[in-house]
Amino acid sequence: MTTKRKTHHQAMKSILIVEDDITYSLMLKTWLGKKGFKASTASNVARARKHLETEKVDLVLSDLRLPDHDGTDLLRWLADKDYDVPLIIMTGYADIQTAVQAMKLGASDYVAKPVNPDELLRKIGEALSANSPAADTPRHKDTAHETTDTDFLEGESDAAKQLFNYVRLVAPTNMSVLINGASGTGKEYVAHRIHQLSRRAGQPFVAIDCGAVPKELAASEFFGHVKGAFTGALSDKTGAFVSATGGTIFLDEIGNLSYEVQVQLLRALQEHKVRPVGADREVPVDVRLISATNEDLGQAIARGTFREDLYHRLNEFTLHIPLLKERREDILLFANLFLDQANREMGKQVVGFDDKASRALLDYTWPGNLRQMKNAVRRATLLATGKYITASDLGTLQDHTPRPTTLRNEADEKMRIAEALRQTGNNKSRAAQLLGIDRKTLYNKLKQYGMEG
Repeated sequence: MTTKRKTHHQAMKSILIVEDDITYSLMLKTWLGKKGFKASTASNVARARKHLETEKVDLVLSDLRLPDHDGTDLLRWLADKDYDVPLIIMTGYADIQTAVQAMKLGASDYVAKPVNPDELLRKIGEALSANSPAADTPRHKDTAHETTDTDFLEGESDAAKQLFNYVRLVAPTNMSVLINGASGTGKEYVAHRIHQLSRRAGQPFVAIDCGAVPKELAASEFFGHVKGAFTGALSDKTGAFVSATGGTIFLDEIGNLSYEVQVQLLRALQEHKVRPVGADREVPVDVRLISATNEDLGQAIARGTFREDLYHRLNEFTLHIPLLKERREDILLFANLFLDQANREMGKQVVGFDDKASRALLDYTWPGNLRQMKNAVRRATLLATGKYITASDLGTLQDHTPRPTTLRNEADEKMRIAEALRQTGNNKSRAAQLLGIDRKTLYNKLKQYGMEG
């Protein structure tokens, strides 16, 4: 007779990170520590097993691909040992279907890499709540979204001032807002600013990346499910719409939703009710909807891949976010913001950028916009050995200049894609950022050129 390992309630929950990328693992450990968790690390499944056998662990956060085994093997081992420890899978975009299979084997949830910190914190809270009803961490509580002045800035450029004049105009209303902008321009920051300035401030702000939600799990993610609703539904799950009740729900990459999920979403918005998968009754919801896209939804409507009635429901007010290169006056402001964040994250005290580094930042075209700049500044902060970031610390800006709009032929494009994949260690999400395109476009091109392997 096996005995389940007990998970006693205590103020600080213990999380085991199973990840072979040591730098990423340590960053994640530091971040979780700042969020009030006690985090430990293991670089492979064997070390994770040893840790679990000797230490108390409340939750496991495991990469899917590990040097000795897969995360699913660790999941099976937990089940065989009858350890009552929830496990969340971290996976690359290409492995999402495998992550779905892991959920059917009993994984609590999964997050797509590069991990969205707000989404990860939300899912950790859900998993701990499901495993321990008395847990302090409430389901879908968005503590990560309680931003401070050092987490956000509007900018001083004319384009930024116009954008945030519109933000302040629409925020106090209950209108649905559609945010248009290229990948990496900061659409979620703008959505959260609307929430902060609205009458719903202080209530939940729940963000979902629609591009990372598989079709078969979308209804559960949005509306929740009851225990036993489908294979792998081992406990009730509170959907994002219920979690966001009273507050704001932000749907990023809205154009990636399947047509049938669009139908379900439209019904929920019109009737202000949702039905969890497998439930026999509807649940009333009160949410303010903000959505975002980096594609032309008008063309999607013409192609028949996006519902026109849903588009009009989402588009009561439109905001367009300019490219970073179109707001040059803001470049150094954002660079210093990201430097402050990187200093806090890494425990460093880099003062700023020297003259040549500042010039490099201003002269670069930033095809990946704010997301690319944040990654570049974080890397430069890590490399910096003095008080100031130098041009050599930012050397990747010169080496990684992508020109997706000026590719002369197929061979040139294939070469640039292959180089981006090489530079990012085959991380397709980061490669897409480097190329200045979204993940969906990159996957289409990989398929087109037979480069999926």
